[in-house]
Amino acid sequence: MPPDCATARAAHVDSVEALQHRPGEQALPWPGDRWPALSASPVPCSAPPAPGTELSHLHPHASAGTASRAAGPRRSPPPRRARRPPDPAPLPPKGIIVRAHPPNGPWPGRRRVRRPALVALTVASAVVGSTALTGCGQSRDPGVYTVLNSSTDDSYHSWDAATLERCGKRLGVTVRQQSVPADQVMTKSLRMASSKSLPDIIQFDGSEMPAFAETGGLMDLRRLGVDTTDVPQGILDYGSYKGTYYGAARTVNTLALFYNKDVLGKAGVKVPTTWEEMREAARKLTRGHRYGIALSAGGAEDGVYQFTPFMWSNGGDETDLAGRQVIQALDYWKSLLSDGSLSKSTINWTQADVNDQFMAGNAAMMINGPWQVETLNTKKSLHWGIARIPVPRAGDDSVGPLGGGELTIPDIGDTTREKTSAKIVNCLTSEQEEVTYALNSWMIPANRKAAAVWRKKVPSLSSLADQVAVARSRTAKVGSGWTSISLALQSAFQSALTGQSSASALKHAQARVESGK
Repeated sequence: MPPDCATARAAHVDSVEALQHRPGEQALPWPGDRWPALSASPVPCSAPPAPGTELSHLHPHASAGTASRAAGPRRSPPPRRARRPPDPAPLPPKGIIVRAHPPNGPWPGRRRVRRPALVALTVASAVVGSTALTGCGQSRDPGVYTVLNSSTDDSYHSWDAATLERCGKRLGVTVRQQSVPADQVMTKSLRMASSKSLPDIIQFDGSEMPAFAETGGLMDLRRLGVDTTDVPQGILDYGSYKGTYYGAARTVNTLALFYNKDVLGKAGVKVPTTWEEMREAARKLTRGHRYGIALSAGGAEDGVYQFTPFMWSNGGDETDLAGRQVIQALDYWKSLLSDGSLSKSTINWTQADVNDQFMAGNAAMMINGPWQVETLNTKKSLHWGIARIPVPRAGDDSVGPLGGGELTIPDIGDTTREKTSAKIVNCLTSEQEEVTYALNSWMIPANRKAAAVWRKKVPSLSSLADQVAVARSRTAKVGSGWTSISLALQSAFQSALTGQSSASALKHAQARVESGK
């Protein structure tokens, strides 16, 4: 190994010393000492990070989302839909610790990150270690560009393939996608950063992007020429970190109130617009096995994603979890539970579970997102409607969360190539491509002009566009700090909805955030 690469490799190993295996954590038993073989490069120093290096990731449609396939939370795939197997992912060296993290989307059974403060440090180790090895990475085909995304669902993969082919033809290049499950995008990106093999474009979930941007590992999209002319400020904020625009959204999503038209009509109940109206409607609609409303208070980030419209519409803020308005929002959830209008199982439900309950006739109303529409439409006997999420008082704004994927361009040290990547992003976010993708995925176009066309084509979902107009980014105020806030809220839900007072649970949550635990 040449001296300069040896020095850089030593520096990289030193940078991850703090991330060695700690007592109580279990290293995954990776078979053998395999690591991805890289293309030949002028300086062959693509060895893996030292054994024991920890790879954490922020994520979960959800997306926002599901989990969203684009995220915000990341959305869960339709339960009956076949999924294509993920593209082969490189295995890390034996001893590497991989810890899952609840993203902006719902994946049942994922483990929680116990030390979210390590996320930024871990990303920094991977990215800084990577950039220290300039000249040691893989060679790239000048006519082929790669997009890393989470489009593992057959439909989404084919839609993206068609879009990338169209954009590639316009620009005279070939654009390929590499798809991994949504909760593996960050981990995959870290591995590729450490081996100097980053793709040209990465589609992160909105809650993950700040952690990667914080290290300096992403390019400023405006400087590369990405057009933001018709992008609303809220969506620009969603793709920004500390004032710099790193992530361009093709489509976004948020939450809304879905209701069973037949059930409400038979009961003579109007679609509620305020908290009190929704509480009363839920009481009247609760009969036998059917609850008045279903929502997710579990599913990791799913529950947090669903809590934000109640917190924000009431004037609460993620920077003060023990504030009066946040306590009132959680107390409102508790009132639905004490009325018997909301199932006690809500603390375990993901957004996909909530949708299943609604489709099975076990809930008359639900809080959910547009990623469920395709599944809802498979049940022809279900006549559903959609409305904005009720607010505390008449006249208040219904402020929901923004979810969805963001197209980012990693810093690969090749300006010419990065500018071509920006042209690909401009094509993907053009009015025509956004409308096409939104109509396929039931998401809302990020571009104002595209959104206007979309509204005319799907007027039944106009309420979602209204909700997006005032929606907020979860990370706009706190950046990568959202991870610790989300984990603290998840714990608070479990405590408050099983007997503890909201004030006590949220006071503990705020203390947890401030202590960094």
